[in-house]
Amino acid sequence: MSVEENSVETNVSERYAGGAIEREEALCCPVDYDRSLLKMLPQEIIDKDYGCGDPSRYVESGDVVLDLGSGGGKICYMAAQLVGENGKVIGVDMTDEMLSLAKKYQPEMADKLGGDRVEFKKGHIQDLSLSLDAVEEKLKAVPISSAADLQAFNQWKKQQCDNHPMIADESVSLVISNCVLNLVDKANREQMIAEIFRVLKPGGRVAISDIVCDEEVPQSLQEDATLWSGCISGAFEEKEFMDTFLDAGFVGVSYDKWDESPWQVVEGIEFRSVTLLATKPSTENLYDAGQAVLYRGPFYQVRDDLGNIYPRGERIAVSKRTFDLITQGPYQKDFIAISPAQQQNLGCFCKPAGTLRSAIETKGGMHSNSESNGDDAGSGCC
Repeated sequence: MSVEENSVETNVSERYAGGAIEREEALCCPVDYDRSLLKMLPQEIIDKDYGCGDPSRYVESGDVVLDLGSGGGKICYMAAQLVGENGKVIGVDMTDEMLSLAKKYQPEMADKLGGDRVEFKKGHIQDLSLSLDAVEEKLKAVPISSAADLQAFNQWKKQQCDNHPMIADESVSLVISNCVLNLVDKANREQMIAEIFRVLKPGGRVAISDIVCDEEVPQSLQEDATLWSGCISGAFEEKEFMDTFLDAGFVGVSYDKWDESPWQVVEGIEFRSVTLLATKPSTENLYDAGQAVLYRGPFYQVRDDLGNIYPRGERIAVSKRTFDLITQGPYQKDFIAISPAQQQNLGCFCKPAGTLRSAIETKGGMHSNSESNGDDAGSGCC
């Protein structure tokens, strides 16, 4: 970590440490949370929460949820009410004072929830493999006093990340965050998004509430420590935010929430709250199950992030993977899903993008409104 990166991290941690002790209004962006989920929470956690959105509303029963930059635990305890007894919530934060606030109420919340569904870990959200709790225990047991000690410590860290990661590969079904990604140094953001991709199960989802800007933030503002820790000068540019997830391999990247009015305007640049959704595509089910999807419109045609093309009103053949993605993901409201009368496996899906599926092939089958309920076509082969 460079001096500049360490400076950003220290500034952010110190400001939010103060926010854990005494509420700081400047860190807040107005949010309309689900009041029914707040009733159970201690008032101190509500008062000392800082965010710009409510990613908890994307939580489903049975989810394993990872909250990046969990702070005092507000969103974690809200999500815990939604995952049910078969779900789990993990909060990751780097600030001791925030973690202490969240853990202070763990026994009380476990009693209210009927089980201990929430755990908090100390770590950097750009490196979800390394537990800072483990690092601190190691340094207490074996202090670094020489170059040889440092080399041994670095080797130990690598072994920890490889063999005992804080968050295991493909172990999480939903990653959420509330106004935290913009606080991470820009040099670490590619790694941060890659880490999100790593820990998600195939088909796993992302719901990130954060601040974006409509123009690139000049260097002079980026160097303002108060504006950075205040979720302003580190904001992603609105297209850059989406592209960062697309470049990491996510699909279905979209803005769900988009505040019409900016939260703040600094030097003519508008900063507003958004919630970004994305999905980690599966690498399985790349076969032809005889299924089709019909794009409802209103556009002439659309193309997804896997290269599939959907002309309006046409039954388009898709692989099982793409069918599942459309019926369970962010595309739901735009498509009608059509399954054959009998389940089938017609082998590898190798049809060109936009291939029509005859009505005869799915006659007598199930037509479903996707709301209620694949590289493949784009590349021409599985």
